[in-house]
Amino acid sequence: MSRERWMALAFAAGSTCFLIGPFPGYLALVGPAADAVTFFVGSVLFTAGGALQVRSAAADRQAGAAGRAAWAAALVQSAGTLFFNVSTFQAMQTSLSDPAYDRLVWRPDAFGSICFLISGVIAYRASARHGWLPARGTPGWWQPGVNLLGCLLFGVAAVAGYLVPSSGTLLDLAAANWTTSAGAACFLACALGAYRAARKSSTRRTSRAVATGS
Repeated sequence: MSRERWMALAFAAGSTCFLIGPFPGYLALVGPAADAVTFFVGSVLFTAGGALQVRSAAADRQAGAAGRAAWAAALVQSAGTLFFNVSTFQAMQTSLSDPAYDRLVWRPDAFGSICFLISGVIAYRASARHGWLPARGTPGWWQPGVNLLGCLLFGVAAVAGYLVPSSGTLLDLAAANWTTSAGAACFLACALGAYRAARKSSTRRTSRAVATGS
């Protein structure tokens, strides 16, 4: 399987973890420790996907403005995933060390969210647009915009997480919870779109190889 498909799968699996993790029903079902582990696993999958993305973008970083933008966006996003690794690991330690803890202990990391937002802006600015709006008609035209929306939602979740009191209930954390899930849903959609595109590209290459006998 190609590097691009592995990258998309890693981002899709990581996004799924961040999509389900904030739901109070999931927390009630699996408990705070397993919920914290879900966030940590998701962050590690994000980092794996980010590393593969950096490696893929490195080959084209000299190929004009688009290649440089893809390289820069991948680097900044990858740095953001490392901040999420740290914050989710700390949250996991808190939950595992205190079984009586009954609240969600993780919120989107501020530095990680800033990195994601910068990365999203770089990618969106480099994408085909008509003014501020994306140019439709090409495969994946919607992905830079949806990715940027996900980055914005993670940023809102980070702000909401810092505004609620430390003794807040799940209801108090609702804004941080739903914006985290919504942002993860955006990332999941982009990852699935990237996987589909990579699979089609692989199929076309295989078909050409068979047709030419190579």
